Amino acid sequence: MLALLTTAAFLIFAQIFMVAPILPRLAEVFDTAPGFVGLAVPAYLVPYGAMTLVWGPLSDRVGRRPVILGSLVAFIALTAATALVDSAGAFIAMRLATAIGASGVVPIALALIGDLVPFHRRGYALGWLFGGMAGGMAAGAAGGALGAPLLGWHGLFLTASVSGLMLLTVALAVLPATPRPTTVPPLRAVAAGYVALLRHARGQRTYGYVLINAVLHSGIYTWLGVYLHQRFGLGELGIGLTLLGYGIPGLLLGPVIGRLADRYGRARIIPAGLAVGAVCALLLAIPLPLLAVQASIITLSLGYDMTQPPLGGIVTDLPGHRGQAMGLNVFTLFTGMGFGSLAFEAVLLPGGFPTALLVFGVAAALGAALAVPLFHTEQPRAAVE
Repeated sequence: MLALLTTAAFLIFAQIFMVAPILPRLAEVFDTAPGFVGLAVPAYLVPYGAMTLVWGPLSDRVGRRPVILGSLVAFIALTAATALVDSAGAFIAMRLATAIGASGVVPIALALIGDLVPFHRRGYALGWLFGGMAGGMAAGAAGGALGAPLLGWHGLFLTASVSGLMLLTVALAVLPATPRPTTVPPLRAVAAGYVALLRHARGQRTYGYVLINAVLHSGIYTWLGVYLHQRFGLGELGIGLTLLGYGIPGLLLGPVIGRLADRYGRARIIPAGLAVGAVCALLLAIPLPLLAVQASIITLSLGYDMTQPPLGGIVTDLPGHRGQAMGLNVFTLFTGMGFGSLAFEAVLLPGGFPTALLVFGVAAALGAALAVPLFHTEQPRAAVE
């Protein structure tokens, strides 16, 4: 089951992040400005995050399996349909529709892990799942840059759809069912549940850091392609191969980091991850050679893998309905990802990359320092036999 969910997270995130590198090509194909077709990125991220507020409570009502399978079917159909559009407006509309349909897979997979895996072992499982997300981000960005010349942009979406169909056949066989609740809470109770999560002190600091971490990493990652082109004159191939390295730590070390969080507590891992991100951002702000920049990008990914999965583990342990808690987590994550790109751009345009990376690096360092007292209670929990 864990391999299935990790692969699903990888595929979903790969098709999200394969769009940005092909935006110039799409602008040519649709005979429009890159800025207009570029609206496809927020057109996906914003509704994806918003819909998780719906999928979470729905999975609490009907079970995790139907929501994951239904969302995966929507992903397959809508991704294939995207390959058939012939205008920028239709492309943006299909990205929005795909976000609405596909947004039930990953957050409800996180909730399913919370249902089935004890908290003292949950970090390991979440490490795999978040590793799949990080790997998908890198593979999508690299695959978009490297695959478009070979397959065409239509081929990228058809490949993602066929991959989803293969995944669905496996999911039908191995995805476990979870019991439905005996009573269904009214909509007023659902709204009250979200308020309760945000009133809880543990929830406030956890969701707050999910947002901060998403802003910092998404802001830097989104602009790395432009940074590499301006600093070193890299083309699509060089940028794609460099960004591919961003997902290596998550794929290789995600489960290891999860075990460390289970054994030593998230109180140590989360501040350390933010500190790693801060150091990497500050290193990218100075004129390093290409090899050092590539190493910094890979290590920057390690900082993400040391923060987001442990934060997700805490979310699965918050009081209340787990699907609702994870829905709010993914909503916060994607809101931060969308805002992070805009925030980095706001500093980048007047100040350039050194200033923007310096600002984000200092912000991450402050976040790391504050995380030490804020998360000091997140100590390892002994197994309950």
